[in-house]
Amino acid sequence: MDTAWIQVFVLTLIECVAPAGKTICQQQVLELQFLTRPECEIALEQLITLKQESDNVIVNPDQSGCSAAAREREVFADLDAINAKQKDGTTLRVLEEDSAEPSATMAAHQERLANMKTCEATKGVAPCKVGEIIMEGATEKTAEIWQSN
Repeated sequence: MDTAWIQVFVLTLIECVAPAGKTICQQQVLELQFLTRPECEIALEQLITLKQESDNVIVNPDQSGCSAAAREREVFADLDAINAKQKDGTTLRVLEEDSAEPSATMAAHQERLANMKTCEATKGVAPCKVGEIIMEGATEKTAEIWQSN
């Protein structure tokens, strides 16, 4: 087994969120990873549009965007090498492109999506959904005062 670097695109959204009725907001950095640049750019456009419609969110479009990055991943010679690495004894199989059978992770994601309100309905309060994307709370926070133009 070797390791390899794969290209990903990181969507970074810089926003400032104020609680209802407050004039001071807290800066948040949201980062999502995508396999292709077009997917990243579409999600960025949708997120900026959604966030700008909110009364208590200011998006900084100058610092938000999609950038290429790389992630290190394990690379296996074949399916047998992958299955030998599995510690819990589960056996993996290669999915065909047209496979309609969702993975357990995708099934859980779809179930959670079905039970979640849209970010438009919650006015951007996480967790919420934008299409098929689940928006969680920000991972990094710094206090700063922003002014809406």
